[in-house]
Amino acid sequence: MTDLVEEHTILAVVVGSRAYGLEGPDSDHDRRGVYAAPTRSFWRLDKPPTHLDGPAEEQFSWEVERFCTLAAQANPTVLEVLWSPLVEAVTPDGEQLRAARRAFLSRRVADTYGGYARDQLDRVNARRARTGETNHKQAMHMIRLLMAGAHVLRTGEVLVDVRHHRERLLAVKRGEVGWDEVTAWAAALLADLGEATAVTELPERPDRDRIDRLLYEVRERGL
Repeated sequence: MTDLVEEHTILAVVVGSRAYGLEGPDSDHDRRGVYAAPTRSFWRLDKPPTHLDGPAEEQFSWEVERFCTLAAQANPTVLEVLWSPLVEAVTPDGEQLRAARRAFLSRRVADTYGGYARDQLDRVNARRARTGETNHKQAMHMIRLLMAGAHVLRTGEVLVDVRHHRERLLAVKRGEVGWDEVTAWAAALLADLGEATAVTELPERPDRDRIDRLLYEVRERGL
């Protein structure tokens, strides 16, 4: 099945610490991609997979329809693929997907980004209560998600590169920031997320008509 990734990828990017501007010498190359399975492959009983691992290490790809479904649900991990500054490969179909990326945005990002961040904060607190240990890396990504959520609500652009906060975020990751300070920062960012939600100009729903047109055209070219 990895031939779908090797032969039919329309967009391949690097995400994670390298895209965030938070990388170190030993950071992984977290690769994410989108492939468009040949249209005729859907005419069989066994459909193409919706996602695939590999073939490279730290590589994960979605079939374009599944990718669009998740992006329209404002999945932060998926939306980052469309805004990653580190594009390794892109075809005309991939360019069309990136050109339509704002069609996936809606006010739902307030819930998904805020929800993901709150979930991570709850996990860190639960571990602290259970073991006395703090997952500082998870705490850093919780802060980063809250920053990104408010940014997309205000600007209509997904914030990936956060190198302008690099030193403070990495200090959280290294455990150099007290937990009270981390939670106070998170509380301030949650309040900011609420303010951004109140003034956002994002639509209530993603532009499903444009997304459908995009998929139709990809499938038509895939015949």
